[in-house]
Amino acid sequence: MEENQNKDGQLNIELDQEIAEGTYSNLAIINHSVSEFIVDFINIMPGVPKAKVKSRIILTPQHAKRLSKALAENVRKFEQQNGEIKDYEQPPIPMNFGPTGEA
Repeated sequence: MEENQNKDGQLNIELDQEIAEGTYSNLAIINHSVSEFIVDFINIMPGVPKAKVKSRIILTPQHAKRLSKALAENVRKFEQQNGEIKDYEQPPIPMNFGPTGEA
């Protein structure tokens, strides 16, 4: 079994080039059960009636809470350096993703 931590207790993380390029998302849909949070990242385009989930991340409730805190802290730091992020009103996005029950 390969060791993922060095002697200093630091975790070595590998980032593949394809993952490093990232995936653009302008919509996230979050669902949860007793044991997990599921975050689907989607890229919706104006005038296109269909959108695909580009990435899905599944988290334990504990990790979801840690992510929420880390994201809030990073938004706070960003706004300290760059000013308030404006949250513009947008029309509701129709949530007609998934099967429609048609045969």
